[in-house]
Amino acid sequence: MEKEPKVIDPAPVTDGLDNYFRFHRPHRHLGPVFGDDWFSLKAEAFARFFGTPVFLVTQTVIVAIWIGLNVVGFTKFDVYPFILLNLAFSLQAAYAAPLILLAQTRQADRDKAHADADAQHREALALASEQRETLAAHQACQIMELLQQNTQLTELVRDLSQRIEALTTEMHGKIVQGAVKP
Repeated sequence: MEKEPKVIDPAPVTDGLDNYFRFHRPHRHLGPVFGDDWFSLKAEAFARFFGTPVFLVTQTVIVAIWIGLNVVGFTKFDVYPFILLNLAFSLQAAYAAPLILLAQTRQADRDKAHADADAQHREALALASEQRETLAAHQACQIMELLQQNTQLTELVRDLSQRIEALTTEMHGKIVQGAVKP
């Protein structure tokens, strides 16, 4: 008798969603970009806001008004070459660049963690598929054995039926001969 293959369940089924994300659970700490505290959430919102059309349009409008007011002569708080405007842009860049770089680094960490989790998920699926194929092959072998046994039993029943028929015919002949002799 063949030894049955051991089937390993790659992930016990609890509920669909919980089981689906089982490889992502170890990387949950990477979810928030800067952390979970107030400053972190505001820093992430600020870094995300830098790339939006609202920010770009608002900044363009403010710079246009700033330059327009100073060129036309309506006010003289920052005349050409707009040193104060350059200082404001430098200050903005000094804060924006580290926030954006930090966000990109954490996003790269999240992407790597998700890629690792997806690879583990694919490996688990491949293992489960391989186990199903092994089980199917084993069951196919068992079915073939059962069919062979069924064929042998059918042949045995046929042989026994033929012997019973022969014995019945012989007994019938002897009984008929015994009844005819008196």
